[in-house]
Amino acid sequence: MRTVRDIRVFENIPILVRAALNVPVENGKVINDYRLRRAAPTIRFLAERGAKVILISHIGEMGTETLSPVAEALGKLIPGVSFFGETIGERARAAVRALSPGNVLVLENLRRDKGEKTNDRVFAKELAALADVFVEDSFDTCHRRHASIVGVPELLPSYAGLLLEEEVRELSQAMKPKHPALAVIGGAKFSTKEAVLTALLGTYSHVFVGGALADDFLKASGQEVGKSLVGDGGDSIKKLLANPKLVLPVDSLVIPASAVGTLGARASARIAPQGQVRPDEVILDHGPGTSALLANLAQRSKAILWNGPLGNYENGFVDATDALARAIAASGAHSVVGGGDTIAAIEDLGLLPRFSFVSTGGGAMLDFLAQGTLPGIEVLDNKPSA
Repeated sequence: MRTVRDIRVFENIPILVRAALNVPVENGKVINDYRLRRAAPTIRFLAERGAKVILISHIGEMGTETLSPVAEALGKLIPGVSFFGETIGERARAAVRALSPGNVLVLENLRRDKGEKTNDRVFAKELAALADVFVEDSFDTCHRRHASIVGVPELLPSYAGLLLEEEVRELSQAMKPKHPALAVIGGAKFSTKEAVLTALLGTYSHVFVGGALADDFLKASGQEVGKSLVGDGGDSIKKLLANPKLVLPVDSLVIPASAVGTLGARASARIAPQGQVRPDEVILDHGPGTSALLANLAQRSKAILWNGPLGNYENGFVDATDALARAIAASGAHSVVGGGDTIAAIEDLGLLPRFSFVSTGGGAMLDFLAQGTLPGIEVLDNKPSA
């Protein structure tokens, strides 16, 4: 995979960078600049060599959000950053032409144009017309077949940024861990996790299934899960259950279904040992027995991979997630972690520096571990050099 180090000429060359600028914004201010700090090395690398750096990214899910506050926050990390409120067209091209070598221009949210998500060829050509070289540095979106991910690199000489290079290197190593090795996959939606669980069961000593995802497995194994939300994994889950490497929770934190969403929900919680969830209860987290089990596995492991929270994290049920974060940080194992809520939990505990590698990808990380590549990476190969 060619990287920015392989670009031969930088001075006064417009270079289009697909960056990971999708950060949380509240009241017009960036409230967490972690992704911006991870994006900064590639941007600095290009700017310091005299390139005209044009940054493109999406932000939010609505398609109406703006990258203006992101550009402001980025300007505190990197000098010479400005913002232009359009993405394509003559005025955007004029803004690029007016950009001084070594400076950085952030263009508006890609998803304001429907052509981004549909990988519209015309939209991709408009983006490509902004520059002479393309750099992919948004690993977190490389699993999507969007115009800025797979369309543009078909039209320009294309390279991986420093962050993308690091992600591929670290996650490739995570696919061949030292043993004993522990993988923890949380969150929900079995359909999006089946491939990675299958892959990890082939390479890791133990694979723990947590979060709402675990409810599907508990139910498939014949256990009562009450009124917990479950999907339909059917025979696929039963096949995975037969693998002796698979590990499930041994106890659960539950509340009455009638208490869900009420102020007294936490006060009504109890710990239910495996198989003792009542029909009128809802599982919202794992219990202390499960946390102790995971801590023991972590302490014995040389490599640990973790993606996805273990409980109903967004609603305050964080005990099992926090306990796992502390256990991994104290384990001494080579640790690789990813997923937005997972990283947020580690950051809140002040433990981020204690992890060996923190991926910027959630779904992209899982897809890469399952497949060994992603659409946005494959398309970078065999393009003309710049």
